[in-house]
Amino acid sequence: MKNYFYAAIAFSLICCGCGNGDKKAAKQPIRVKTEVVNNQNENPATSFIGIVEEREATAVSFTSMGVVKRVLVSEGQPVQRGQLLAVMDASTANNTAEAAQAMTNQAHDMVAQAENVYAQTKDAYDRMKILHDNGSLPEIKWIEIETQLRQAETALQTARSGVRSATATERIARKSVSDTRLTAPVSGIVGRHILAAGETAMPSQAIVTILDITTVKVRVSIPESEIGAIQPNTHTTIEVDAVGKKVQGGRIEKGVQADAFTHTYDILVNVPNPDRKLLPGMIANVMIEGIGNAGNQVITLPVTSVQGRTDGSHFVWTVDTDGTAHRTPVEIGNTVGNRVVINSGVHIQQRVVVEGYQKLSEGTKVIY
Repeated sequence: MKNYFYAAIAFSLICCGCGNGDKKAAKQPIRVKTEVVNNQNENPATSFIGIVEEREATAVSFTSMGVVKRVLVSEGQPVQRGQLLAVMDASTANNTAEAAQAMTNQAHDMVAQAENVYAQTKDAYDRMKILHDNGSLPEIKWIEIETQLRQAETALQTARSGVRSATATERIARKSVSDTRLTAPVSGIVGRHILAAGETAMPSQAIVTILDITTVKVRVSIPESEIGAIQPNTHTTIEVDAVGKKVQGGRIEKGVQADAFTHTYDILVNVPNPDRKLLPGMIANVMIEGIGNAGNQVITLPVTSVQGRTDGSHFVWTVDTDGTAHRTPVEIGNTVGNRVVINSGVHIQQRVVVEGYQKLSEGTKVIY
């Protein structure tokens, strides 16, 4: 910024010299652009460097081991909830499911046979019971019929239990088949592409990550001397040069644990990102208001409005109430962005020329 200021001073000297060489003042007023002097904050905002982060990251993985057959998405691709992401080789799972289905069919056949045996045994039992009640059936024969009925009931219950077990096994096998198809649990942007086709996926090993970046967070490290001034609603401005974007920051999440080496605290600034241009990892310039020396009120003027003399002194062109321009000596201080602090020489509500001063000389009439 100092280089910029001195370049502006040098340019002003050249222009001023050219103006002094013109002995014939223009009779017509010269149009200029002016600024009325006012107090401003010396540091209206303090700048920090931040890193853009996703609002939330979801690692998506298969629930079983197998060879990845296809990955259907690429990094940076938007995906919707339920969208197919990857497919695992399902030959083993299909074979298991087919075997389980065969076992289920066999179990159903056994139930049908057991039901038929039970029905025949129950019919014989009912007919023998009439004879037993009339005293026409020997006791030993009746005991045999009762035993056969109990055995038929037990066989039927066992067959039905086998159907339930086979059905549960088949259900698990079918789920294993469906688990070879990996779908997105949430909507977002594909972040990292971790495994590729042909590689073996282990249970719970991430295949891809899905990032929610409809809102992003900008992480900033704040010195411990300034963290106390930051509140959840502290005003921030976020600039990301990579995408040429400047936005207002939202609610701030403030950390409570300091870094052991740097003695800084992390804050997270929530930033709306509906167009999804802000991506994780981008560098952001974060302007935070209300910290540092933001309370010091000073007079500042554009750097280019301050002229320099060969003796090292400075002046500005001020406009009197009658519309005439005058050289006014000033003492300058620090630069603040593209403005310079004026320690003395001008006062509040005084009008200063900020553009068009190149053709001015002492007493020139101006319009603005």
